[in-house]
Amino acid sequence: MAPTVLHLRSETKPLEHRSALTPKTAAELIKAGYVVNVERSPVRIFDDAEFAAVGANLVAEHSWVDAPKEHIIVGLKELEEKDFPLKHVHVQFAHCYKQQAGWEKVLARFPRGGGTLLDLEFLVDERGRRVAAFGFHAGFAGAALALEVWAWQQSHSEPFPGVESYPNEDALVANVKKALDEGAKKAGRLPRVIVIGALGRCGSGAVDALRKAGLPEENILKWDMAETAKGGPFKEITDSDIFVNCIYLTSKIPNFVNMESLQVPDRKLSVVCDVSADTTSPFTPVPIYTVATTFDKPTVPVEGLQSGPPLSVISIDHLPSLLPREASEAFSHDLLPSLLTLNDWQNSPVWARAHKLFQEKVATLPASALEN
Repeated sequence: MAPTVLHLRSETKPLEHRSALTPKTAAELIKAGYVVNVERSPVRIFDDAEFAAVGANLVAEHSWVDAPKEHIIVGLKELEEKDFPLKHVHVQFAHCYKQQAGWEKVLARFPRGGGTLLDLEFLVDERGRRVAAFGFHAGFAGAALALEVWAWQQSHSEPFPGVESYPNEDALVANVKKALDEGAKKAGRLPRVIVIGALGRCGSGAVDALRKAGLPEENILKWDMAETAKGGPFKEITDSDIFVNCIYLTSKIPNFVNMESLQVPDRKLSVVCDVSADTTSPFTPVPIYTVATTFDKPTVPVEGLQSGPPLSVISIDHLPSLLPREASEAFSHDLLPSLLTLNDWQNSPVWARAHKLFQEKVATLPASALEN
C-alpha cells in the first residue's frame, strides 16, 4: 500500500508564523512511514532547511491546490477567502462551525468539491477533551499584550501601536516588564487584573504571564466556573483595570460585561483582552465590540461610554503567533499521536468524531451555498 502523503501548506493569514507541523513532529511522521511534503514558506517560524534536514520534501508555496486528491492538506489557520471548491481532506482551524460571519461560504467549499474538513478546534478524545489546543500560549500572549496596552494608556491618548512576534518567551516577558514598570511609575500603582477561566489552559497561561511580568498575587483575580455561576454582568470586572476573558463558549450564558454594565461612574476598566475572540459569535459573553483586531492594529475602542477612562479591546484571533516557536512546538507535540493515525483517519476515533461533526454541520448548509 502506498504511504500516506501529508502536505504542509504555507500560511496565508497576515502575521501568522506558527505551524501545525514542526521539524520534530515531521521527523516522527516520516519515521512512522508517512511522506511529508512541506511548502517553502517565507513566514513560518521554522526555516525550510529545518524540515529538509529531517527528510521532508520541500515543495513550492501554495502548491497544495494542485496536489493529488489523496494527499492530506495540513494547515493551521483558515484558507484565503476564495470560491473554488476543495477536493482534499483538510486538517486546519476553519472557524465556520459556530455561525461566524460568512460561515456558509467557507464550509460549503468542502462538499462542493468532494473535500472534507477535519477541524483542529474540534478534535476531542472520548471524554470530549481537546487533544491539542493553543490555549496556554493564547492566554499568555493575550495577558502580556493587555499589560502592555494598560501601560501605554498611562502616557498616551493615541491607540496602542502594532506588534510583531517574538523569537522566544524571554524576549516577550522582558518587553512587558519594561513597559509595566514605566506604566506603574506614571499611574503610581500596578494594575488589577481579572482573569475569567483561570483554571483552564488559556487562563493558566494568562496567569503565568501576569506572574512572570511581576504582578503580585493580590493584583490577580482568578475566576472560574464557581465565581461566574451566579451569572453576570460582574461589578468585579469594571472594578479591575484589565479583564482577560479566557472562556470558550458553545452556548449562550449571561454576559460577563455589557454596554450597560460599563456605564457605571466608578469604572476603572480600561483594557479588555477577549482571548476567545469570537467576535461575531452569538455566544460571546463580551458583547461590547464587533471588530476583530490584528497584530498591526491590536486594539479597538469601545464606543458610546458616558464616563470613565477610554476602553480598549484586544480581540486578535491568533494570539499564540506572538510566540510562534513555543506555541507550535507545544501544539504539534500534543497533536502528534492523532497525526500518526491519519493513514486510517476514517477508523481513528479522534478523526472519525471530527468527520461526523463535519457531516452534521454540512447538513445545516442552505441549498444555495452548495451551488457551484
